[in-house]
Amino acid sequence: MPLPLEGRSAIVTGAGRGLGRAEALELARLGAAVVVNDYGRPGPWGSTLPERNRGLGGGSGAAPAAPAEQVAAEIRAAGGRAVAHTGDVADFAQARELVALAVDAFGSLDVLVNNAGILRDRMVFSMSEDDWDSVIRVHLKGHFNTTRFAAAHWRERSKASGGPVYGRIVNTSSEAFLAGSAGQPNYAAAKGGIVGLTTSTALALAKYGVTANVICPRARTRMTEDVFAGIAAPDEGLDPLSPEHVAPLVGYLAGPAAARVNGQLFVVHGGMVAIVERPRVQAKFDSERDAFSYAELDALLTPHYASRPPGETFAATEVLTLKHD
Repeated sequence: MPLPLEGRSAIVTGAGRGLGRAEALELARLGAAVVVNDYGRPGPWGSTLPERNRGLGGGSGAAPAAPAEQVAAEIRAAGGRAVAHTGDVADFAQARELVALAVDAFGSLDVLVNNAGILRDRMVFSMSEDDWDSVIRVHLKGHFNTTRFAAAHWRERSKASGGPVYGRIVNTSSEAFLAGSAGQPNYAAAKGGIVGLTTSTALALAKYGVTANVICPRARTRMTEDVFAGIAAPDEGLDPLSPEHVAPLVGYLAGPAAARVNGQLFVVHGGMVAIVERPRVQAKFDSERDAFSYAELDALLTPHYASRPPGETFAATEVLTLKHD
């Protein structure tokens, strides 16, 4: 019986470690040939500077293999096909080269998993311009760049064949976008933008046979080690925060069985997958006159929020409900 992704090729960005590595290994296990992209340095903060990825190997004085090449070698050692790419997906030209590498190495591109990201956590009143720009650049622009060239590839293939083609995009958002995160205004904004990019892409590419979906994973990785510092891994069994809980959903969304899944947002962690619906209207008020006055809005809205604790947001309430479902 053929594997679900046998004969397909995939790109996984940020795949040198953590979540991206688990996703790349899962796609390879399902039969895909994988382009493993990674441009970061060790540690939770990531980097967009190539020199930060250099180091000394052991006692030999030789530089270690780049994380992307290590994962590609792991896939090849298991009998799969993989090549490494160490370019910066937030660079437009290098993202074009990444998609071209997949086509050149494996004949086409069928699956794109966008996972690359960095953190520059600060409270909004302490955040620098570079803290903001660098996170938006890597997360949001990085997702756009690869999507742009993958989408063009699929559109050209569809025009040449005269019909739909096989294409899957899986993007990575975060519960920081859903619930808010006080120390991550840049990260939350970028992750919210990725959801908008995904739903727009899903609508634009559906006629070509391409789907685009987005996940909000919760996983213990180098980038999130500070976030989950107070949650210890169990002594036995699989860590509920292991990336291996997330990778199967990515494999499913990349596969043929998910052909009808498009423009969807999933929260996934610890053996749980939740489908998040679009925001719904909680309450509606109509003006008695042509336009609202301050006094009328005060009379309508202030009582509506009177029972809420100070500082509570709508998103926090909704996500708490989601977690208990």
